[in-house]
Amino acid sequence: MDTFIGVAAHKEYSMPEGDIYHPIQVGSALHNQIKGYFHDNEGENISEKNLNYSELTAVYYLWKSIKSDVKGIVHYRRLLAAKGGHKKTLGQAEIESIISSGKIILPRRRNYVIETNYSHYAHAHNIQDLDETRKIIEERYPDYAQFVDVVFNRTSAHMFNMFIMGSTEFDAYSAWLFDILFELEKKIDISDYSVQEARVFGYISELLLDVWVEKNNIPFVERPVIYLEGQHLLRKVVSFMQRKVLGQGDTHITSKVD
Repeated sequence: MDTFIGVAAHKEYSMPEGDIYHPIQVGSALHNQIKGYFHDNEGENISEKNLNYSELTAVYYLWKSIKSDVKGIVHYRRLLAAKGGHKKTLGQAEIESIISSGKIILPRRRNYVIETNYSHYAHAHNIQDLDETRKIIEERYPDYAQFVDVVFNRTSAHMFNMFIMGSTEFDAYSAWLFDILFELEKKIDISDYSVQEARVFGYISELLLDVWVEKNNIPFVERPVIYLEGQHLLRKVVSFMQRKVLGQGDTHITSKVD
């Protein structure tokens, strides 16, 4: 079984060990190319959209340019852990065993407890963009609409745009996702968005993954996320309360190293 796990990165960084992990430079069309990395501007690509699509430009590259039995996406500072461990990176044998059983691999759910996914997005971003996304899904994929409501009203989600799937599932999800996002791009005006908020299509896609999984009844296993640069938990809690109580605060917490 051929396995290709892309590691989305915008700079040189220490990569996980193993032949299955391959660094993909996101936004390669906008920057000097990093030697030894795959580049998301090769072949059919959306590399120039990286400032708005974040790691999804690597997902698009994997969809269009990589032929492999198993495909996945993780981040240079966030990886998926092996079963039973929070420091050992998920390895080839475990990945292929899970995929062979007919399941996909997702990061452990993030729980918001006192907020739904919808209200959390409303406190952190422009909720009109999420509402427009639902309209597009209702128009183009009406059989998905009820699952949008299920996911939006939950208090947990599989975040970070990290997943590992058999190529059939990976490509099917990508085709569905980008059809929706490209239509959304036509519908909303982000010309006055901040640098952070301009990543809107990356933010929205985090919720759409669970919609696709729910609708298609895709069995999955969860694995813990390894944070290579820490989580800044205190700052996240403060920012969360600022947004919820005061209606203001940072929408995104950056890593220790930009």
